[in-house]
Parts: sequence; C-alpha cells; structure tokens
Amino acid sequence: MRISLVEKDEAPDVVWRIYDGIEKSLGMVPNFFKVLAHKPDVLRAFNQLDGAIWADGVLSPKLKDLAYLRTSIVNGCEY
Repeated sequence: MRISLVEKDEAPDVVWRIYDGIEKSLGMVPNFFKVLAHKPDVLRAFNQLDGAIWADGVLSPKLKDLAYLRTSIVNGCEY
C-alpha cells in the first residue's frame, strides 16, 4: 500500500499555511509532513510538537539529532 503525498498546490488553505511556515524554516516540506497533511489537525499538532522539541532548551540540537537517530535504529526505521 502506498500513501499519497499532499503537495502544496493541492493542499487546502490551512495546510498551505503550515507548509509555508515549514518551507521558511527548512527550505522544503519533508514527505512526512505531506503524509500528515491528509489530516490537517494532526499535521498542525505535530508541527507544534516538532517546534517545541527543536526550540532552544537544555539539550543541544546535535544531541536531539542523536536521540532521533538512536530511536530510529532501535525501532528498525529505514526512513
């Protein structure tokens, strides 16, 4: 089964605005966000969570990246 991606030119206004913010931050919209866009409320909630995780705090961005990487390896994620 393949899940389609919601591209910006197909996205409803609420998703388009979220995509715009992601593009300004990352320079592009990763496919993961395009999958979440099928459920705009989930996309919005995840985008807020992701922003909170990557905000300045106690952990450095490098350590946060390592935590993501380690979690992916432990769970056998190939993405």
